[in-house]
Amino acid sequence: MSDDPIPTMSGTPTTELDAEPESADAEAEHESPLETARRQLEAASEEIDIDPNVVERLRHPEKVTQVTVPIERDDGTVEVFTGYRAQHDSVRGPYKGGLRYHPDVSAEECVGLAMWMTWKCAVVNLPFGGGKGGIVVNPKELSADEKERLTRRFAQELRDVVGENKDIPAPDMGTDAQTMSWFMDAYSMQTGETCPGVVTGKPPVIGGSYGREESPGRSVAIIAREAIDYYGKDLEEATIAVQGFGSVGANAARLLDEWGARVVAVSDVNGALYNPAGLVTHDIPSHLEQAEAVTSQGEDVISNEELLELDVDVLIPAAIGNVLTADNAHDVRADIIVEGANGPTTTAADEIFAERGIPVVPDILANAGGVTVSYFEWLQDINRQEWTLEEVREELSEKMLTAWDEVRDVVEEKDITWRRAAYVVALTRIADSHDARGLWP
Repeated sequence: MSDDPIPTMSGTPTTELDAEPESADAEAEHESPLETARRQLEAASEEIDIDPNVVERLRHPEKVTQVTVPIERDDGTVEVFTGYRAQHDSVRGPYKGGLRYHPDVSAEECVGLAMWMTWKCAVVNLPFGGGKGGIVVNPKELSADEKERLTRRFAQELRDVVGENKDIPAPDMGTDAQTMSWFMDAYSMQTGETCPGVVTGKPPVIGGSYGREESPGRSVAIIAREAIDYYGKDLEEATIAVQGFGSVGANAARLLDEWGARVVAVSDVNGALYNPAGLVTHDIPSHLEQAEAVTSQGEDVISNEELLELDVDVLIPAAIGNVLTADNAHDVRADIIVEGANGPTTTAADEIFAERGIPVVPDILANAGGVTVSYFEWLQDINRQEWTLEEVREELSEKMLTAWDEVRDVVEEKDITWRRAAYVVALTRIADSHDARGLWP
């Protein structure tokens, strides 16, 4: 890896983006999103005839913006927070990716997640590149008024790097539709005209799309259904365990339940409900409906670690990253893994699953429904249209099935893993675009 610093907009070099891990073991089990994204880029590049200069270009973001975000707290004191916006690659269109409010936000994390967004947009063939950003803050320690002031000031600081045709943020950890509403309003006030397309994930009343919140979970369910069929299983006899019962996990579990699958376990941070006969998923509150209420529903309770090792047809890790590691990969008994969360499987675990013959359908394919419906929202905004929920669901299903077919064809043609095949599809599109446009001298 290069040790060259990546300059930020503030002029401060950020050398941590290219830091080497302390050891191979540490790298395998504590890899950052950036390290993972770069490994996956290198692996995919081995499968196709691609200019190595393009690969080198894609290892680095185009820009990382760092800003200070001062706000007045409710008690009259001023506190200054740090914000970032990483923009990875725009060869196929505007940057696209979330804004998160979390104490662990860093430049390195934003770059790695922006790279993932580049691959995710390309694998479902959206005309976007990858972006990601956020503020180093614990949103639980902010009042609603403080969060609004923070968001509006962040929009002001980022006004020169975002825009309907430049960079389009969306909700992420610690942010939501209301956050996007404040951001859009602040940006619109600064530009002197209403610009609903500057962000996605807004409420429908101000240009948001119906079906946006459910879309990542819905795409996970669609891809899980296709994987179940591909591997010769009957959906109505399939058993499924879902780690995480937030927006992604709850929507995926409930839809698969509706389609006839037997969801035997779901979990939140406190543990998991388990019933081999199947759970009534609609009776279990999601995190949005009632935070941390899963284990209060009267079924047998097991730990999240035990859920990951259940003997089921499909395991859907839909909570946080790096939950499937070298420490537990040999104990996983699921026949198929469909990633609902971003980066739930470490590189070391991925290699173990490949050796054991357990297919892992990657996040950049399975949970791409979120960015896909964000694309639909953006289209509606710039064309001043409104789609019905049925139209959104129909278009999402078509996009996901097309992406599934394209990745499946590469899996069969090259006899490689689903993850590597998804990256081959994405990288081929990105490389072709770079070849066509060339390098500005």
